[in-house]
Amino acid sequence: MTTIKATPITAGAFAPFGELLTPKPGPDRLINEGRCERHHALATVQRGGGEAIISIFRSQPVSLPHECVLLERHPLGSQAFMPLGPDPWLSVVAPDEDGRPGAPLAFLVPAGMGINLRAGVWHGVLTPLDRAADFLVVDREGDGVNLEEVRLPPFTITA
Repeated sequence: MTTIKATPITAGAFAPFGELLTPKPGPDRLINEGRCERHHALATVQRGGGEAIISIFRSQPVSLPHECVLLERHPLGSQAFMPLGPDPWLSVVAPDEDGRPGAPLAFLVPAGMGINLRAGVWHGVLTPLDRAADFLVVDREGDGVNLEEVRLPPFTITA
C-alpha cells in the first residue's frame, strides 16, 4: 500500500489545483464606514453554463493515518469549501493523467482557511480531522454530468 505524508498547505503548492480562501495580508478596501475589511475576489467560480449555488455540507471526521480509496472531480464547475468551525482539515488532490488521477497529494488545511478547487481537479472527499464539521460549499448546479468518481487501490495518509 502506498503512503503519502500530508503537508501544510501553501498557496504555491496548491496553485495547480485551485486557490486558498483566506484573507490577504491586507484588505483591498475598507467598507461599512471603515468597520469591515474587504478581501476581494479570492477565487473565481467556474460554472460551465450552470448556476452557482451555496450549500452547507456536514461531514464525519477521520483521524490520521487515514486510508483513502476514492477520488472524484467535477468537470463542469469549480467547488469551494470553507470550514465553519475551529478545526484543521485535510485536502487530498491529484493531477489529471489522461482522464485518471495521478499521484495524490495531501494537504493539512488550518482552521479558518478554505479552498477553491478548479473545474476538473481530482480530489478526495470532504475530510475533517478528529470531529464532525460543517463547511460552506459553493459549486455548480445545472445540466450535464458534473461528477466523476474513481476507486483507487488504497493509500494511506499520515501527518
